[in-house]
Amino acid sequence: MSPFLSNFQINFFGNAREGFEFGIHFHVFFVLILGGVFTAIWGVIIGGPTLRLKSDYLALVTLGFGEIIPQFMLNGSDIGGLNVTNGAQGIGGLDEINLFGYVIGTFAMPEKFLMVSLLAGGMIFFSIRLRDGRLGRAWLAIREDELAASMMGVPLWRTKFSSYAIGAVGGGVGGVAFAILVGGVYADRFNFVISIIILAMVVLGGMGNVWGVVVGAAVLSWINSIGLVQVGELINNTFGTKFNFPSYQFLLFGLLLVLMMLFRREGFIPEARIRMVMNEDKTADEEKLSDETKIGHH
Repeated sequence: MSPFLSNFQINFFGNAREGFEFGIHFHVFFVLILGGVFTAIWGVIIGGPTLRLKSDYLALVTLGFGEIIPQFMLNGSDIGGLNVTNGAQGIGGLDEINLFGYVIGTFAMPEKFLMVSLLAGGMIFFSIRLRDGRLGRAWLAIREDELAASMMGVPLWRTKFSSYAIGAVGGGVGGVAFAILVGGVYADRFNFVISIIILAMVVLGGMGNVWGVVVGAAVLSWINSIGLVQVGELINNTFGTKFNFPSYQFLLFGLLLVLMMLFRREGFIPEARIRMVMNEDKTADEEKLSDETKIGHH
């Protein structure tokens, strides 16, 4: 066991076993709250200076932070003489999860999957309520037209700022759920590829629709885990080829995004208003083409 794990280990899940000789122990429910609050604070810190940017520049800065933070975690084994993150080895040795006297073991995947599913269900419910609430409507108004939203009395900066904080809470809870599944916190698991996959989930499912994002996440998770292998085996067996489809994972992701942008920009399950606008644009284009054809015939 590394010095960090033996001397300053923070076991985030479960109750203390035999006192505190193995480190600091917190219950999983407390860690869920702690993870949400901690990431919300970082969302506020990052959101403050970056909200002055717009459009592509804002996206670039947020992606930049997405690269900086994992590097900090990877090199956080000696910060002022303190081992904060244990570097590439990460923080392992998490306690068993104790839920009201029922202990979920370290390798009890069915129970962990059920717990993560309940967390996901709670986040979906929270997202839907947030979208339909006053703050969610303010976000939608700003997304459609900042000037019009401002004229209607929506405080732009404060509303945007809240999106950073609340979005970070979701990320923190998701990070705790991920740690539950893998049994630890490892910096190399959070890289730029994760950001691209999450973006692809949103685009694929349908921006602005909670259930669309859920579908996009399920589809891409399946593709990323076993889908490419299964589809590759089917194609290779059918046509006698020997392609290693998982090695072309990111090429296929990029191709999928391009196809979605070309043929179904609204995603699998678009937001109702986006679906209506897309259909109106399509109808207008068809009418314009029809008029031009008639003029050409005359």
